[in-house]
Amino acid sequence: MKKQAPRKAARRSRLITWITIAGVVGLVGYSLSQLSNVAYSDQDLGVVDFSSLDGTQKRSALEAANQARCTCGCGMTLAQCVATDSTCPVREDNIDRIKVMVRQAARPTSSR
Repeated sequence: MKKQAPRKAARRSRLITWITIAGVVGLVGYSLSQLSNVAYSDQDLGVVDFSSLDGTQKRSALEAANQARCTCGCGMTLAQCVATDSTCPVREDNIDRIKVMVRQAARPTSSR
């Protein structure tokens, strides 16, 4: 019986170590996901065509849409409103505003 106690303690120690590692990995993954300024992607905003943009331009337009606010007073971003609220009274205006952001992102930037 004396040999079982150290084995149980070693098993428990390994289990605690793995649980801790899994928790840290999960926390790091969650933290990294929160650093993104793009909560709603081009797939969430299917009513707006992002196909003319390269990756950097698309990211720029999506960041703008995910930062700008809906004007109806709901507190949502443009992207959130368009992606989730089909009853918003200014949804069509929000779609148009995102389309403008896409056109602006598509413009070539002048290099100095």
